[in-house]
Amino acid sequence: MPQTSKAVRIEQHGGPEELKLVTVTVGEPGPGEIRIRHHAVGLNFIDVYQRSGLYPQTLPVQLGMEAAGVVEAVGEGVTHLKVGDRAAYASHPPGSYCELRVMPAKCVCKLPDAISFETGAAMMLKGLTAQYLLRRTQPQGGLQAGDFVLFHAAAGGVGLIACQWAKALGLQLIGTAGSDEKCALAKEYGAAHAINYTREDFLVRVKEITGGRGVKVVYDSVGKDTWDKSLDCLQPFGLMASFGAASGAPAPFAPGLLGAKGSLYVTRQTLFTHIATRESTQAMADELFEMVTSGKVKIRIDQRFALADVAEAHRSLEARKTTGCTILTL
Repeated sequence: MPQTSKAVRIEQHGGPEELKLVTVTVGEPGPGEIRIRHHAVGLNFIDVYQRSGLYPQTLPVQLGMEAAGVVEAVGEGVTHLKVGDRAAYASHPPGSYCELRVMPAKCVCKLPDAISFETGAAMMLKGLTAQYLLRRTQPQGGLQAGDFVLFHAAAGGVGLIACQWAKALGLQLIGTAGSDEKCALAKEYGAAHAINYTREDFLVRVKEITGGRGVKVVYDSVGKDTWDKSLDCLQPFGLMASFGAASGAPAPFAPGLLGAKGSLYVTRQTLFTHIATRESTQAMADELFEMVTSGKVKIRIDQRFALADVAEAHRSLEARKTTGCTILTL
């Protein structure tokens, strides 16, 4: 029997004012699908990209990529979940900004009892992103304990998880952030060094910290504002790992520039390539769950907004007023 759900969607790309709270009808799951009732929903910068049109969507579209809740119904062929399971996910297609939805089961994982729904909603997209960056997106020769890496936006949701994960791996993570308070937070969560980019030239500081050698890899979700200097922070054969563009897309550049700067590597990563299969999703999630349940990684939720206040949440995220993770409550 169809049910109704509050949901947030956009009719056209634009600013936070385009986010509309509507009532939708939710039916039964088809083959390979589940129906899940959310207890909490995660907020991520990709939601902003999709809302603004930087990542164009077929309109109208219900936004949101991450949530946690309880499985209410299971479609044909789904064997890893059953009715009543606590579950969490980061998944295409968008649609998590709601109370109830039908969705593909492939990227939905059982949530360990030791992890709350709020933590599950806050950690999946950001935690799986930190996992694929530090564990799967590595420079030539890999990363070893003691190696320096540079991580921009270190006090954000992905950043604070990465700070802790890097420390657990023995890496010397140099984080950047936009205030002294955010720098202190990054260091509290495991960054070996933190640079306030509004007061210091991060390139100069990275060279100082590393004795002029530079870092093996830069993890960059900022884009245009950090790109050029980030390339100059790299050691020869270093890796520039782009995974977002909060300040806008970097300008085009000639490949020869990479040779001139030390035979560098550049990659543009997306989570959804890494979680394209059920097996890969589960393997990555298992490692994330172990890091969280062991206490090596703590998920910090600093902002909570009601689903109806999602526009305010987007404004705070875009203004870089947030730290840690942000969730929508139901």
